[in-house]
Amino acid sequence: MALPIEDYAVIADTQTAALVGRNGSIDWLCVPRFDSGAIFAALLGSDSNGHWTLAPAGEVTAVRRRYRHETLVLETEFDTAEGTVRLIDFMPPRGEAPDVVRIVEGVRGNVPMVMHLRLRFDYGHVVPWVYREQDALVAVAGPDAAWLRTRVPTRGENLATRADFTVSTGERVPFVLTWRASHLPPPEPIDPIEELGVTEGYWRGWVSACTYEGEWRDAVVRSLLTLKALTYAPTGGIVAAATTSLPEKLGGVRNWDYRFCWLRDATITLQSLLYSGFQSEATAWRKWLLRAIAGNPAELQIMYGVAGERRLDEYIADWLTGYDGNPVRIGNAAAEQFQLDVYGEVMDALHQGRRAGLKADDPAWGLQVKLMEFVEEHWRDPDEGIWEVRGGPKQFVHSKLMAWVAADRAVKAVEEFDLDGPADRWRRLRDEIRAEILDQGYDAERRTFTQFYGSTELDAALLMVPLVGFLPATDERVVGTVAAIEEHLLKDGFVQRYTQHPGTDVDGLPPGEGAFLACTFWLADNYALMGRHAEARETFERLLALRNDVGLLSEEYDTEARRLVGNFPQAFSHVPLIDTARTLTTAHAHGPTESRAKEGLREP
Repeated sequence: MALPIEDYAVIADTQTAALVGRNGSIDWLCVPRFDSGAIFAALLGSDSNGHWTLAPAGEVTAVRRRYRHETLVLETEFDTAEGTVRLIDFMPPRGEAPDVVRIVEGVRGNVPMVMHLRLRFDYGHVVPWVYREQDALVAVAGPDAAWLRTRVPTRGENLATRADFTVSTGERVPFVLTWRASHLPPPEPIDPIEELGVTEGYWRGWVSACTYEGEWRDAVVRSLLTLKALTYAPTGGIVAAATTSLPEKLGGVRNWDYRFCWLRDATITLQSLLYSGFQSEATAWRKWLLRAIAGNPAELQIMYGVAGERRLDEYIADWLTGYDGNPVRIGNAAAEQFQLDVYGEVMDALHQGRRAGLKADDPAWGLQVKLMEFVEEHWRDPDEGIWEVRGGPKQFVHSKLMAWVAADRAVKAVEEFDLDGPADRWRRLRDEIRAEILDQGYDAERRTFTQFYGSTELDAALLMVPLVGFLPATDERVVGTVAAIEEHLLKDGFVQRYTQHPGTDVDGLPPGEGAFLACTFWLADNYALMGRHAEARETFERLLALRNDVGLLSEEYDTEARRLVGNFPQAFSHVPLIDTARTLTTAHAHGPTESRAKEGLREP
């Protein structure tokens, strides 16, 4: 059975990523891309679905893990009665093919070790044919092939490969696993020790561009490294997470494939990169965004593949038992939903990019004008909303808020950059949307914005009201909404996404899930903009305490089980961490300003 989610660390080569457990087992790896079939899928099944374990043969008395300073080179130390060994795991920056390098290093004594390599292609479904070729062990089935190179003698055992060896103080024993399409020539061997230095240098060189020097630099840098780990370098696309089907509720059905790129993440991702000094990554992300959304605005999707693919058909991998018994989904049917808010996210991201100097004179504006024509015609339509509900479309207030953002950013683009567009018409649209939100999306009696028109339900997405500049955080309607969320959605210090009363069937799924970490970061932002700095800091520190021992977060947190839940590591948790650190650092350095409260976090 897979480990608790928080017991995993991530290594990556900016095209895919692997999850490494505290027990020395790699239980998840898709190659050659994030959304390719997994060659190790024990995370979502059992050891028989593929894993690669390197660990002491005897009893382990203690385990310590860390990333080497500001890198994605993972070190795991195992203490045993015979001594201590260090396992160094990393993926070199992608060269000819994806490589996973594992180096066993003797720290103290003479420690017997065991290696189990069980390759299973196509998400644990296909058992390969294994044979020896010169200095490598080769596994082949259909389009997939993998090469294991090591000086340690190996043998076949129960449709897997095993090695037994002993590591002494100061000794290094390397293993290299390389994937390549089976019809291509064998990959050239790499020097694992040399690649260790190259990989450390790559990550430290990349991090050196970081401009954040505040109190929470370690957390911010780790989140930035995680964001880079989730980047598909050839296109600039950034996936939401490295995994699929890690559940939002243990034993439930709320589990989805997150190995795709969401438009909703565009603005916060762009701003986090720009604010932190990574302009080239921000530029690449913006280029990916423009390529992905090119075409008919009516066919805009909420998510795309890492190269901009549109077909993300969803199916159940029924040969996998799932994490904690949850069904395993490959692909994501939500790509076909209409979610009005993404139009606002795209308009906002491109506007913020212009403000930061990212090519104000390219063809993007023509595409934005077409997007605005769609918003003008369809902003009154019901949609599935930010949470991608499967209970039917509704008039979600957050969706209308983001339609307002689209109109607002269109007007500001004309005003600030002298671009050609019907600004007067868009101003009228902006005013019309605003008036309707305040009339139909706000419950004056309860002093709170509601989830959808005419409802009594609450939605943490409405914490975005001041963050996008719709109202200042000190407005009584924002204050009332925050108070309502504190009373009804705040559980053990963490924010649930929305109320789930019996009979409402908003999302079409059984009730119950973890607290959504991004929403809790938004609450901290609201506190900071309101001048409630002690509460903002306390909330932020509470969130930081949820990170696992190597600084990673999943999508949600189960306050009862006290466990991370949801896909992992989750960009939509690490990006708001960066933003909230910025907000609190700015507030500490300069104090709250009325103009910042009015403009919102996205309107610096």
